[in-house]
Amino acid sequence: MTSAKARPERPRDKALAPQLLARVFHQPALVYFIAVARHASIREAARQLDIASSAVTRQIALLEDALGMALFHRTRKSMRLTTAGEILFRHAQRLASPMDAAISELEMLRGLKTGVVRVAAVESVGLSFLPALLSEFSRRFPRLHLDISILSAESVIAEIAAERVEIGFGFLSGPPLGVEIVQRRDVRVGVVMRPDHPLAATEHIVIADCLTHGLAIPRPEISIRQVVMPFMQRAADLLPPVVEVNSIRMLVELALNGGHVSIMTPIGAQHEIAAGRLIFRPLEDKGLPTNRFGILIHPVNALYFAPAVFFEHAKAYFDTLDFPGSV
Repeated sequence: MTSAKARPERPRDKALAPQLLARVFHQPALVYFIAVARHASIREAARQLDIASSAVTRQIALLEDALGMALFHRTRKSMRLTTAGEILFRHAQRLASPMDAAISELEMLRGLKTGVVRVAAVESVGLSFLPALLSEFSRRFPRLHLDISILSAESVIAEIAAERVEIGFGFLSGPPLGVEIVQRRDVRVGVVMRPDHPLAATEHIVIADCLTHGLAIPRPEISIRQVVMPFMQRAADLLPPVVEVNSIRMLVELALNGGHVSIMTPIGAQHEIAAGRLIFRPLEDKGLPTNRFGILIHPVNALYFAPAVFFEHAKAYFDTLDFPGSV
């Protein structure tokens, strides 16, 4: 009795010849790879593509075998890109973008107006003008799918630079790296508090004034922290106990409760300020910079149909906004 021929170990030690690799890249494997990379899940990728999970698994294995490299770190719950996978994903998205754009434009010509827009925004934007912007856009373009992520300012920039989203709304505390900022607004840093708070009667407020009251400040992952921290350290040799939070909404709620003033920009508390439940006072410490806010896009890659339509809509909407504290 002869033993069955042993299967070769996968993936192979070296890549296929270029002419054979070209055939692989024109097969569904690359489409399936992009879907798995975006969703970090074979099951979710299969659901989005409306195919069996086994088909996705098979195509990913074929692609890894053809390249001679593992493209994913596999765990029970997710598929995380390896370094090789990150490189391939970056280039694969560039290959796929023109075809996605062509399909969107053909669908537009047919009157369907389908497409996907991937947006990342900081929490304060999600609490202020973004919901109204999205609602208005969806009314005008009901067949365009919106994929929204609420992230830290640093993560918004990273997602755009890595081409995982097309458009971002966020703050920049330094020179923009890997993104282009458009529709920029410089917003003053200040404090929000209830109108009956003892500090509300002070005409010109500096950080030192705030240190004698209950004070709430953002944690380091919120961009404004980098702006205000040097000035807080100058205001007192030893900082008093403060409340540090990683949520803009929590800063707003602490101010509404009356026991704290919260250091932030007015973005994220616009509704409460407009309703008179909170007031915003800019901090007047000498040299305190403004916080740069704007719409963020990739500096090189062009926006195609669906993202381009959303971008133009966002710019027009942005022009109508009245930001408290904007310079």
